[in-house]
Amino acid sequence: MITFIVAIALLITAYFTYGKYVEKVFGPNANRPTPAYANQDGVDYVPMNKQKNALIQLLNIAGTGPIFGPIMGALYGPVAFLWIVLGSIFAGAVHDYLTGMISIRNRGAHIPELAGKFLGKLSRHLVNVFALLLLLLVGTVFVTTPASLLHNLIDGKIALIAIILLIFSYFILSTILPIDKIIGRVYPFFGAVLIIGSIAVGIALLLSDYTIPELSLTNMHPADLPILPILFLTITCGALSGFHATQSPLISRTTQNEKQGRYIFYGMMVAEGVIAMIWAAAAMSLFDGQSLQGLINEGTASLVVNEVSMTLLGAVGGTIAVLGAVVLPITSGDTAFRAARNIIADYIRMSQTKMGKRLMIALPMFAVSYWLTTIDFNLLWRYFSFANQGTAALALWIGTMYLFVKKKNYFISLIPALFITDMVLTYILYDSNLGFGLSYSAAHTGGIIMTMLITALFFWKGNKNRKENLVVDMEVPSNQNVA
Repeated sequence: MITFIVAIALLITAYFTYGKYVEKVFGPNANRPTPAYANQDGVDYVPMNKQKNALIQLLNIAGTGPIFGPIMGALYGPVAFLWIVLGSIFAGAVHDYLTGMISIRNRGAHIPELAGKFLGKLSRHLVNVFALLLLLLVGTVFVTTPASLLHNLIDGKIALIAIILLIFSYFILSTILPIDKIIGRVYPFFGAVLIIGSIAVGIALLLSDYTIPELSLTNMHPADLPILPILFLTITCGALSGFHATQSPLISRTTQNEKQGRYIFYGMMVAEGVIAMIWAAAAMSLFDGQSLQGLINEGTASLVVNEVSMTLLGAVGGTIAVLGAVVLPITSGDTAFRAARNIIADYIRMSQTKMGKRLMIALPMFAVSYWLTTIDFNLLWRYFSFANQGTAALALWIGTMYLFVKKKNYFISLIPALFITDMVLTYILYDSNLGFGLSYSAAHTGGIIMTMLITALFFWKGNKNRKENLVVDMEVPSNQNVA
């Protein structure tokens, strides 16, 4: 229990300390017009207040990841707590803040456009494909997982396919309608369910007779899977997630003032870390490794969510907690498709002010996603995890380049960029299903060598950008209102 309480305290304290330092390094300008005003279009660029933006950001980024990921990460034992806390503070929150703020400084640009600007034109095309793949996988995973949770909750009284189609219907509306018409209105209700459910599980766990394990570096995974690199691709949301890099630009287009960035981007990642800690601790406390693995194999982590909620909170409270877990993927899936629509529109330079043009992009995406729901969930999650952390590495390199060119302390993003790049490369070399199936030592050696080559290429590009005086912040009209 001590480890759990200290971890929560560290996460909260980090917002006021390290988060403040990261904000100081970036240097937000309260007088600079944000894209919400400079590019206001009534569809995607719409000024919204700080609290609403923060809640939407939390629900956007906190998909199934901070519940399912930590539950599967709990198989490794309390060592997972370290990644959740340190990852959230020094990697995930830095990643989210820099992505959101750099997007604000570049008219709400999404990650492919930012990659092209800071890492080169080829990067723009590669990242565009990578980001769209990630978003389609996320959208699909976040259809199947809430559908599975609801199917279990109602004891199979409604067919799973009917629930999937219902969620898809909501996703289509939230993708094509102006952001303040559905997302801006229903998220406060969704947010209340999420927060109440998560806090209830945490308090019930602390007051229960179950013992929350203390910190240990021992690998407790029943299948003896290695901590490095697999844990860092298992727990993504809740520690560090590239999916967030696709979501922060959505809110960069609705943020009223740059000074609100730390609360919206850094703060909500810390909140997600707290959610991840609660579910990881609950999974470790209620189950041993074998029984937890058995439940996951039987019906994905959704069965664990249902079991934990009902055991700790009873029928009524447990139902609220499960609904909170349902809210998370739904409120990330809708914005995943919305972000994908924006990325495609920006890439082909198609205006999104008219409904017909939004439908031209959105409907084919949903057709592909529906087909993906027929694929095995574990396979989808594996590809999602790899694409997710690969995108996180790219986003951290973009943030590092921004700070490098501006001659600011780029180490705050360089260090986590180096780490997650090595983990992703090692994983693809080591995994026999997704990658090359090399030996453990060979994969680690290859990962380190490739990371060093990428680092050398980065500094070559960075010095070139400095010499060419790359303009990292786009100009905006000076006569726009600033809240």
